[in-house]
Amino acid sequence: MSVALTLKNLCRSYVKDNEKFWAVDHVNLEVTPGEFLTFLGPSGCGKTTTLRMVAGFASPTDGSILLDGRDVTNLPANERNMGFVFQNYALFPHMRIFDNVAYGLKVRGESSSEIAKKVREGLAMVGLEKAEHRYPNQLSGGEQQRVALARVLVLRPQLLLMDEPLSNLDAKLRLHMRSEIRRIQQELGVTCLYVTHDQKEALTMSDRIMVMNHGHIEQLGTPMELYEDPATAFVADFIGQANLIEGRLDSDENGYALFEVGGRKLRARMGRQNPPKKAEEALLVVRPENLRIAQPGESGFPLEIVNRYFEGDRVDYDVVLPGSGQKKPYSMSVPFLPGTKLVEQGAIIEAAFTPEAGVVIRR
Repeated sequence: MSVALTLKNLCRSYVKDNEKFWAVDHVNLEVTPGEFLTFLGPSGCGKTTTLRMVAGFASPTDGSILLDGRDVTNLPANERNMGFVFQNYALFPHMRIFDNVAYGLKVRGESSSEIAKKVREGLAMVGLEKAEHRYPNQLSGGEQQRVALARVLVLRPQLLLMDEPLSNLDAKLRLHMRSEIRRIQQELGVTCLYVTHDQKEALTMSDRIMVMNHGHIEQLGTPMELYEDPATAFVADFIGQANLIEGRLDSDENGYALFEVGGRKLRARMGRQNPPKKAEEALLVVRPENLRIAQPGESGFPLEIVNRYFEGDRVDYDVVLPGSGQKKPYSMSVPFLPGTKLVEQGAIIEAAFTPEAGVVIRR
């Protein structure tokens, strides 16, 4: 399989208070043509710094960047054939929309007829055919972001780079723009690197997600792989909500583990990415929606209700292991059916989950 982008031991370090600080710490990555890959992580994890090095806006301390096998590590940004969509749109306020989109084409020296053709094709692609004579301040935030996207796409970049492009939009518009960006990217088949700290954006838009923390890659995989088989506690907690139940691995067989917690042995999947060893302290990862009140006679483990939140279609409970001194409660999200009763605060219940819905990882 061909590779559109390769990062080899990519590093970026700074000196802070006379100590070396690694903003990006030996990142290795291969991106396939037409892939939508998201860099996901909290502020300061190194995702934007990595993107800026790929774009040529920042120089790596060490390592190399290859575009279609060609080393571009030391090339200036304008020679890399990459398109960058900024968080703040970066449109020229004194130019009409047509001229904003045409700007890069004019710099390239393309003919007027070719520029007009490409600009109108680009505006049609983002649904703004009728906006070419307007100015940026006459458009909504979502429309301005689409203009910024069109301005990049008309250049037909080998690689499309997007840095938190939806962070300045309201929640409803973000949802719409997620699907629009994904639709356009798939229609064009352009390879895309997308930076966000929003886990839902990453899950709904990406072919693969690279979760970063403290400058290094915590895990790289499809959205489903990260959600169902997290490699670390950080990934489990950052991708969606997760209960991280501390205990011990009793035994494992045929991909399933017996996990000991509170004197009970629970059966769950053994993590493929970061499996613990027998008798080792471990974590059981169970999503709130997979934890439920056990049926009569069903094997489970005790939990105490410390708070509840009625959400209409469901009830969210905060729960702790009785007598454990647990400081942070776990979460349990239970569908609420007409005629059923809410569990009272202070009650101790038996909770259960299917073995496939839990995964045991190294602590």
